[in-house]
Amino acid sequence: MWHGGAVEPADAPVDQQPVLREPAHRVSRRALLMWTLQAVVVIALLLAAQVVWWLVDDAPSRTPHWVVGAVWLVAGVTYAVAMPQWRYRVHRWEATPRAIYTQSGWLWQERRIAPLSRVQTVDLERGPLAQLLGLASVTITTASAAGPVTIHGLDLPVARDLVEALTAAAVTEAGDAT
Repeated sequence: MWHGGAVEPADAPVDQQPVLREPAHRVSRRALLMWTLQAVVVIALLLAAQVVWWLVDDAPSRTPHWVVGAVWLVAGVTYAVAMPQWRYRVHRWEATPRAIYTQSGWLWQERRIAPLSRVQTVDLERGPLAQLLGLASVTITTASAAGPVTIHGLDLPVARDLVEALTAAAVTEAGDAT
């Protein structure tokens, strides 16, 4: 969770600036279920499209439907089983008095650092599945061309504490967030 303390000035010596490293904390284990349910929704939509194709196609042979449906089903089940596990292994985060560290992705992985002196906004977001599972995402918008830093799959109390701590730290930070 958040490790509070005095925020160091943005003009700290280079050897004291935050470094890109693996963050210390994993997301909630319930994120596995959320990602699995999201994958199941995608699979259901693909199979529904398959059924529509079956109904509107007047071809004499249904073999292509069975082959494509089987491929979608095998690929979808593989995705729904493997992707959440892999994402959980990769997704990490950490907030320090100087920066927020994140690591995300599953096929394409990204490790980012956002110095608190660059933070412009801190947002908490909860979609329907996240609400059902007591999870939230925290998005930290910075003065960076790379875009915002988002941490998905946090327990709601952890996300609220993080938003509060980052907001308080960003307000007291001497940087101009540009």
